[in-house]
Amino acid sequence: MTSAVPQLSLAEGIDADLLYSALKETGFVVVTDHGIDLSRLHDAYQVVERFFALPVKEKQRFVVGKDGQRGYTAFGRENAKGNPVPDLKEFWHVGREWIAPNVWPEKPEGFEREVAWLYDELDRVGLDLLRALTKPLEVPAYTFDEMAEGGNSVLRLLHYPPVAEDADPGAIRAAAHEDINLITLLVSASTAGLQLLDRDGEWREVDAPANAIIADAGDMLARITNGVIPATTHRVVNPEGPNISRYSMPFFLHPKPEAVLSVFDQFRDGSEAEDITGADFLAERLREIGLS
Repeated sequence: MTSAVPQLSLAEGIDADLLYSALKETGFVVVTDHGIDLSRLHDAYQVVERFFALPVKEKQRFVVGKDGQRGYTAFGRENAKGNPVPDLKEFWHVGREWIAPNVWPEKPEGFEREVAWLYDELDRVGLDLLRALTKPLEVPAYTFDEMAEGGNSVLRLLHYPPVAEDADPGAIRAAAHEDINLITLLVSASTAGLQLLDRDGEWREVDAPANAIIADAGDMLARITNGVIPATTHRVVNPEGPNISRYSMPFFLHPKPEAVLSVFDQFRDGSEAEDITGADFLAERLREIGLS
């Protein structure tokens, strides 16, 4: 079934109440009129496709460290939390230079330029959405600037290859999971496959215009709101039609490593989780998904 995901146009500013209710009640919101140059976005997709078409040996040169937070992570390296079967994907991570240096391939030409541009654009839109949430959350307007501006955010360039005939029957492109971060911005993917688990427990396809961004709530936002905004469970299923590659580019907006994830006072009821820093929470989750 197709999900009736709320749509939020940024043409005349952000409707904070609509954003809040969408994340709270649906888990996703389709964002249009976001100001990102669509023709350049097309160029970014093309350069990403050219990178993943390189020989495996060439891509392996850019494996940096064991936690996969920069550079290339090979196919079958990551699994969803609680799922022992690896996802059917490979990916590349770009992050904030002051936290950890990025690595950049020499080819394809334009990779660094286009990917760095997209990182900055999605960072801008994501922070604007978080700032808008401060009003319905009844927290000071500067809350997310202090917590997340210049934070440990990551752009993930994803490639899901055609599913092999001998693939593990229990494996899918991305098993059901919640994102670790505060909020995720997902540029519309090259093909279908994204599904969300609605609040009634039903899996629904996410139908969004090609020029839209899909935003969803992550574990960190759920933590500081004590579950008032739940983290959104989603997955990417294997193709039912042509067995072709799928590409997507999610941006995971994180707090600063030293930021303390503490439940906002108005959401405390005695059941809240203990305070934890963004860095410690991320490290804990990376262990759970096999990247540390």
